[in-house]
Amino acid sequence: MSTVLVVEDSVAQQKMITDLLKGSGLNVTVANDGVDALEKIQGHRPDLVVLDIVMPRMNGYEVCRRLKADPKTQHVPIVMCSSKGEEFDRYWGMKQGADAYIAKPFQPTELIGTVKQLLRG
Repeated sequence: MSTVLVVEDSVAQQKMITDLLKGSGLNVTVANDGVDALEKIQGHRPDLVVLDIVMPRMNGYEVCRRLKADPKTQHVPIVMCSSKGEEFDRYWGMKQGADAYIAKPFQPTELIGTVKQLLRG
C-alpha cells in the first residue's frame, strides 16, 4: 500500500485530505508545516507528497525545492494543493519541481485521480 505525506497547516483541510486519501485505500501520514515535513521525510520516505504552499516556518515552494534537490527524494512525486489558484502560482509551483498543482477548493475526484495517476507513473 502506498504512503502519502499530507503537509497542511489547516487542521480542517488536513483531516479532509487525509480522509479522502484513506478512503481510496492509501496510507497517510501528516505534517503541520514545511520543517515538520522535511524531518518526517528523512525518517520515512513517502511514495507521494501532497503539499500546501502557505504555511508557517517554511512554505511549500521551499519544501518542494529541497525535496527535488536531494538525490534521496528527488523522485518522490509532489502534488501542490493550495488556495493560491492564479496561473502564476501554478507556473511557479511547477517551476519548483511539483509534479501536479491543484487549486483549493478542489473536487475530491481531482485530488484522488491525480494522486493515483502519479503513484502509477
